[in-house]
Amino acid sequence: MSQATIHTEEEAQRAAGELRSGREQILKELRKVIVGQNQVVDEVLLSILSRGHCLLVGVPGLAKTLLVKSIASTLNLKFNRIQFTPDLMPSDITGTRVIEETPGTGRREFKFIRGPLFANIVLADEINRTPPKTQAALLEAMQELHVTAGGERMLLDAPFFVLATQNPIEQEGTYPLPEAQLDRFMFNIQVDYPGDEEEVEIYRRTTVLSEEKVEPVLDGVTILKLQAIVRQVPVSDFILRYVHGLVRATRPRRADAPDFTKNFISWGAGPRAGQYLILGAKARALCRGSLNVSPEDVAAVAPPVLRHRIGLNFNAEAEGVTTEEIVRRLLDAVKPPQAGRA
Repeated sequence: MSQATIHTEEEAQRAAGELRSGREQILKELRKVIVGQNQVVDEVLLSILSRGHCLLVGVPGLAKTLLVKSIASTLNLKFNRIQFTPDLMPSDITGTRVIEETPGTGRREFKFIRGPLFANIVLADEINRTPPKTQAALLEAMQELHVTAGGERMLLDAPFFVLATQNPIEQEGTYPLPEAQLDRFMFNIQVDYPGDEEEVEIYRRTTVLSEEKVEPVLDGVTILKLQAIVRQVPVSDFILRYVHGLVRATRPRRADAPDFTKNFISWGAGPRAGQYLILGAKARALCRGSLNVSPEDVAAVAPPVLRHRIGLNFNAEAEGVTTEEIVRRLLDAVKPPQAGRA
């Protein structure tokens, strides 16, 4: 399976075991430094296995940055952190051209100095604190996996992930991410406060001299192989129709849209949401040891995939309806088609 190509049932089972084993190794190392946040960790790993980018939203002090750095360490990948600020320029993240004198000849020529975007895992810390012009510099990299500077196109190293953080409370001096930028993120992951016992354990671990170190367990080549395995998982037609039904139900202009969609949603999800629902469900199925994608797998990844792809209208704001509630209603309203039926 050197090329991660699945031809037989035996190879498929072996691939599923390999992916599940890799995930368990990563989780074991992360538990050394991350207390709780099980769902957050799972969703980040599903995104990476699906070859997607993540936006982590939560108040300061919830270990969002530590989580990203620790994951990078377990994967033995090149990691760069970019602290987004109002004065950050696009060239500060992509790189810039400088004039250098060639030793020996004395000739001056332009040389491209690579920016922090040239890494496997890029942490875009507080991404909404920089102007749209700089935010847009990520668009090409996230979608096309290359950077264009001075008319030259440079490929980014694979695997490549952008894991961004955002503070949902302090909005003064921030620049909300445009819908086109938000849509590039596979998952919008909500990072909440830890539980009571978990918070006590955090105090216990972080106020002593000893410090656990995360060891690398997987490399870039293995990650690329696992990503290829995820994409080879077959999906039945009734699952495809279930995904289509969920995405379609978010669009208020459709005659068959649910009443709550027409009442509370101004715009719904596009086809990319369906693509990410399928990929996330494939990765989740493999992680639980199955080669069959179930409706439960789709439902499990629906909140992080859909919550940032639904625009609420004034009625929703007036009545306090959130995207979380909308997604729950969608999952209740849209039932999976029966297997074998069109």
